[in-house]
Amino acid sequence: MSGRHNNKLPTNLSQLQNLIKRDPRSYTEEFLQQYRHYKSNVEIFKLQSDKPHKALADLVMFLAQVAHCYPEQLANYPQELKDLILCHHTVLDHELRMTFCKALILLRNKDLINPTSLLELFFELLRCRDKLLRKTLYTHIVSDIKNINAKHKNNKLNTTLQNFMYSMLRDSNSVAAKISLDVMIELYTRNIWNDAKTVNVITTACFSKVTKILVAALKFFLGKDEDDKKDSDSESENDGPSARDLLIKYNTGKKTSKNKKKMEKAMKVLKKHKKKKRPETFNFSAIHLVHDPQDFAEKLLKQLENSKERFEVKIMMMELISRLVGIHELFLLNFYPFVQRFLQPHQREVTKILLCAAQAAHQLVPPETIQPLVMTIANNFVTDRNSGEVMTVGINAIREIAARCPLAMTEDLLHDLAQYKSHKDKNVMMSARGLIQLFRNLDPQMLHRKDRGKPTESTKEARIRGYGEVDAKDYVPGAEVLELNQEEMEDEEGWESASITEQEDSDGEWIDVHHSSDEEQQEVSENLNSMPAEEKKAKAAVVSTSRLLTQEDFKKIRLAQMAKDFNSAPGKAQKRKNVDSDDESRGELLSLRNIEHLYKKPKSDKETRLATAMSGRSDRKEFAKKHTRLNPFASTTNKEKKKKKNFMMMRYSQNIRSKNKRSFREKQVALRDALLKKKKMMMK
Repeated sequence: MSGRHNNKLPTNLSQLQNLIKRDPRSYTEEFLQQYRHYKSNVEIFKLQSDKPHKALADLVMFLAQVAHCYPEQLANYPQELKDLILCHHTVLDHELRMTFCKALILLRNKDLINPTSLLELFFELLRCRDKLLRKTLYTHIVSDIKNINAKHKNNKLNTTLQNFMYSMLRDSNSVAAKISLDVMIELYTRNIWNDAKTVNVITTACFSKVTKILVAALKFFLGKDEDDKKDSDSESENDGPSARDLLIKYNTGKKTSKNKKKMEKAMKVLKKHKKKKRPETFNFSAIHLVHDPQDFAEKLLKQLENSKERFEVKIMMMELISRLVGIHELFLLNFYPFVQRFLQPHQREVTKILLCAAQAAHQLVPPETIQPLVMTIANNFVTDRNSGEVMTVGINAIREIAARCPLAMTEDLLHDLAQYKSHKDKNVMMSARGLIQLFRNLDPQMLHRKDRGKPTESTKEARIRGYGEVDAKDYVPGAEVLELNQEEMEDEEGWESASITEQEDSDGEWIDVHHSSDEEQQEVSENLNSMPAEEKKAKAAVVSTSRLLTQEDFKKIRLAQMAKDFNSAPGKAQKRKNVDSDDESRGELLSLRNIEHLYKKPKSDKETRLATAMSGRSDRKEFAKKHTRLNPFASTTNKEKKKKKNFMMMRYSQNIRSKNKRSFREKQVALRDALLKKKKMMMK
């Protein structure tokens, strides 16, 4: 009787729900009874929609749980629930509204609702002033779209939702527009909607009058994926010579100090070439998917000039414009004078502004447009009245601009900046040497003769092309080495056949056969050095057009091109050492470290050093031994009082006077007595 008494199916909805899921047919009558109860509660709710309805909320969740068991009876239930929440969502009680949304999410998970209509409804509900509801809807929208595109892209649904989100971005409700933008950004970062249409919809948010939407869109284009892929260090045999090849070449040749130095230089050059050849990975390539970057950058610049936003927002807009100009090589000539106005050492966030100036430089910028910008940096930053850090930042910015647009540097300015190579500040000195090293690779003729360094074959050929000049080649550079190697091989084969003939005529003794070694490679290199440039081009053109080049041929060509970086140029040898290049592989995007890089850590002031010392003592115990008393209010002894007394009060004391005025004999007697006493104690 007790078990039967506890079975209250009409009122215990959780128990009825469990039984229906096990056997739907047996409990059809109970289900229909609850369904009629639900309809009567809906009629009551429509009369008082602004008040909480606990019974209706329980029935709504009950029907959502068992909807898949009675598809015919509850065919119209999802649409009724959607119409109900759409008509009354502004006046609904927040708990009842959350229950309705959870029921719709449950029905969607059971695939009983069309995702398009439900997501459009949820985007409408984002206008509600309920933070918890908005967070729940945001999570469901992202996860639902992710599940829809899990197996394959649903382009039809994606297009419909993207068009709806485009209209939501222009909605008058700023909260709904901001969440719609967050959804699109989240879907892009998860590689669900990583197409050009999503990016170009987000570009419209960069012109929003709401600051939160504007900042979110700017951060999207300026951000990077946190999961940076590590560069693989594996080297393929087809990619060119490896470090192992260079070591084998050194070990098979003569072990001389000259060959060892050559091998070390070749390893450095190989490392530099590997950095240049490694393809740049773009973790966040949204800027590359913009349809019309020129128009986008022009509109952003116009908005920046008339903007009344905070200075931090203006800096973000400036960074985005500079990235657009640098990556797409745009012509935005008004941007450089605009940046030039902020180039002062006392300007707030001046290093970021210098970064924008360097990022916006590229080879297609006219020299007369960017040279005033470089001169402004040199006049305002690289002067002796500024500190060493300010001068270092200025020289670093000029170096980065010149690396991307070499025509921005004039010969007179380069000579002036090169004189800082002997500055007393190490940061300034190293920055100036970095600038000198850059132009040793770009065009050594622009430097003073003493600053050009040891000339190599590659630096001899280096030259800055004029504005608009294109260096187009109709041959493979370095292919002339293949013809010389072929000639050496033919001579070697002839020589070996003659040696074998002589061997047959001999008395059967062993004869040393000559093999190719490092000496032959050196001989080929010397032949290349002595060959005029026109003859090299002619031989390279003949080889490039006469036959198909194999991977081994390209490997030899790369070895010969790498050798140009450390082989001395033909002519008078110089004793000056070849300074190691600190040239880093420059990608499309710059970082603040390129501008703020200091070679020597600045000295901390007294307050910083004191704070560091005190922070290190926080966990240390006190050295003084504390004498604890049984009674803290007890008086001190005469011995303790004597320690705190002034010396002038104790100078005539008998103990002190006797100790200070003891004769040598008294000291002897005292020492003897002490030793005898110690001996007696040890004997006991």
